[in-house]
Amino acid sequence: MRYPNHFWRVLTVAVMGMLASRGFTAPSSSAKPYKIVNTAQIMGSGSIDYVYADNDGRRLYIPRGTQVLVFDLDTLKPAGSITNARARGVAVDPRSHHGFCSSSPVVMWDTKTLKTIKTIDVQGRPDGILFEPATERVYVFSHSAPNATVIDAKDGAVVGTIDLGGAPEQAASDSKGHLYVVLEDKDNVTVLDVKTLKVTAQYDLGGKGGGPAGLGMDVKNHILFAMCRNPQTCVVLNADDGKILATLPIGKGSDGGVFNPETQEAFSSGGDGTLTVIKEISPTSFEVEQTVQTKPRAKTCTLDTKNNRIVLVTTEPSPTPPQAADTAATGSAGAKVDAAKGGTAATPPADGGRPGGSQRGARGNAGPSLLDILIVGQ
Repeated sequence: MRYPNHFWRVLTVAVMGMLASRGFTAPSSSAKPYKIVNTAQIMGSGSIDYVYADNDGRRLYIPRGTQVLVFDLDTLKPAGSITNARARGVAVDPRSHHGFCSSSPVVMWDTKTLKTIKTIDVQGRPDGILFEPATERVYVFSHSAPNATVIDAKDGAVVGTIDLGGAPEQAASDSKGHLYVVLEDKDNVTVLDVKTLKVTAQYDLGGKGGGPAGLGMDVKNHILFAMCRNPQTCVVLNADDGKILATLPIGKGSDGGVFNPETQEAFSSGGDGTLTVIKEISPTSFEVEQTVQTKPRAKTCTLDTKNNRIVLVTTEPSPTPPQAADTAATGSAGAKVDAAKGGTAATPPADGGRPGGSQRGARGNAGPSLLDILIVGQ
């Protein structure tokens, strides 16, 4: 009676051994789904846009209203602010310890002291911004001419301007002399030579995606992830020749994309309150791994490389009447910890937001409102 059972056990072991020898493995049970693991809420006013993590300095920058708010990236506690800076985004040079924001004029500061070093006059309407490590320069992008102003991060001198032929959104560097920029109104990825400041190629998305706004890059494997709004797709391209490798569905209203080389995953943050996680199985194989529920209008994101976590921001109406919100916003700047989530709530001084202003991260909340910081991890 025992022989049949013994036979099946032997057969099972043999089949599993054969599959393993051919490279087939069972799905890992250790992989955990992404979720919101920490939050913070800060009362204030004014519009927001791009969120930026200075991973070397362990600081988080969030432009809001007329200043750039600064937080400790590990605790989310307030660490200060850059005043008189109505900005869209932030970039930091970890070598010179200089920070820059895409405002007019551009404000340059010392990232250790947060003291302003100088202001830099630029043309156009500053929007996106990027630090390019190969040349140690900062690129300030504008939807109007000139489309890019290039600044030396060491001394703040303007090196030159570039006509990209369209409206730039997010950009990514391969740290080897090439800069990739998605043009929202041209549906392409434009390639720049960072030494000559010349356009060397334009990769058309071929109707696979329109209105690209976010861009992530796998530098090692030369893969670009263009996050598009219409249709709502991630177009995956070869960075060397622009060949389209795949198209994958993402959430609505993407305005940010990042790639984490440690996990081989790309992320797209959507205004519909979702974070799409795309797994790079191989340099030619990709799949949507998960869709994480975040919060409405949390459509810009940044990567915390130390903890392999994604940081998103949005705003929501204050739960208190405007008069009470104004009083709270000008009160104590102390922080309190959310024991349930490990998050932080604080009430720094109001930042004098622009009446009737608009914002990409949370449009229409020009008055007192809560700034939400969301941390997504495993």
